[in-house]
Amino acid sequence: MDENRIFLNIKSFFKDLSKKNAFKVFTSVLMSILFGLLIGFLILLISNPGTSFRALGGILAGAFGDPKSVGVGIGDLLYYATPILLTGLSVGFAFKTGLFNIGAAGQFMVGQYAALVVAFYGSGLGPFQWVVAILAGIIAGALWGFIPGFFKAIFNVNEVITSIMFNYIGMYLTNILIKSDRTIFDITRHETHHMSRDAFIPKLGMDKLFPGSRADMGFLIAVLIAITLYLVLNRTKFGFELKGVGYNRHAARYAGINEKKSIILSMTIAGALAALGGALKMLAPGTHYVGNTLSAEEVLASEGFNGIPVALLGLSNPIGIIFSALFITYIQRGGFYVQSIVMIEIIDIITAIIIYFSAFALAFRIFIAKRVQKKKAEAELANENSEEVDIIPLHKDEEVRNE
Repeated sequence: MDENRIFLNIKSFFKDLSKKNAFKVFTSVLMSILFGLLIGFLILLISNPGTSFRALGGILAGAFGDPKSVGVGIGDLLYYATPILLTGLSVGFAFKTGLFNIGAAGQFMVGQYAALVVAFYGSGLGPFQWVVAILAGIIAGALWGFIPGFFKAIFNVNEVITSIMFNYIGMYLTNILIKSDRTIFDITRHETHHMSRDAFIPKLGMDKLFPGSRADMGFLIAVLIAITLYLVLNRTKFGFELKGVGYNRHAARYAGINEKKSIILSMTIAGALAALGGALKMLAPGTHYVGNTLSAEEVLASEGFNGIPVALLGLSNPIGIIFSALFITYIQRGGFYVQSIVMIEIIDIITAIIIYFSAFALAFRIFIAKRVQKKKAEAELANENSEEVDIIPLHKDEEVRNE
């Protein structure tokens, strides 16, 4: 009897779980990942049959590729996931308001530059130098996001166009400012000088937890930001207004929501998030507290564009974006370890396929849900019609005949 009761409870649990929307979303994303990996393996098999199984094993091993340095692999995974986690949050947050922030790359770069300036010129700030540097990066990115948001809200200029323009404006502007400053730029090495240790963000015990890795408190900051955004979007009036504008601007305006204010704030916050990713990357101490340098090249930051698939795979949910950033970084790190036997572009192809399947899975899930809802509505209408037929009064001649 007890065994039967336990079995029934387990069966009931999984039955209830399968009905929940979160479970359906998770399964659709999981299926898209599996299909993406399968097609990626077929591409590996076609391009290089001899090393396809070995390459796939290395990609799947990811951060755990070297059993002797698993701690280093995990720590580096968290380090490399931090920037795209924040750019993913930037893109996903804008998505919630019905906006496409394709300008995360430019916002990321101006955030890097602002943090770099404070790192070199803010030596008098002492132990608060890294905090001020991060705040400077956030403010610069917020400004870079505010401008496209302002043009969208006031003049209805497409934010995609203005964001792309500001990507290149940000790139060229930061390059000019860096190259013209000899305190920051080393003309012989064509990159910035190494900054003071006081400007580095603390590791906060991450070096003890993952010895030998590049991990620092940046990942913890990013996760805290993601959780905060989740609470803001789902537990506050401000979040409700932002999502309301994203669902339907006209209905939101009719309900008394200031849609122009929501659009401007959404893009401003999105810019700040992307810039925070740039600032954290710039101020990371690295393995031996050497830090990072910035080369003034005419190339947009890849982290900005990688945030788009992170947001799509995470379905613009801040918690989902944490896991999608870790997953995409995991696959990329695996590809980095096996690039001697497989082209690194294959990893980009696999990631793209996963994103496409994720989009198809989401569209298919919406289509099925609409079909089920339509069938239920038809069934309810049929039941109502049958009940009306049952209670129709008899005609007088039928009443006489019955008597």
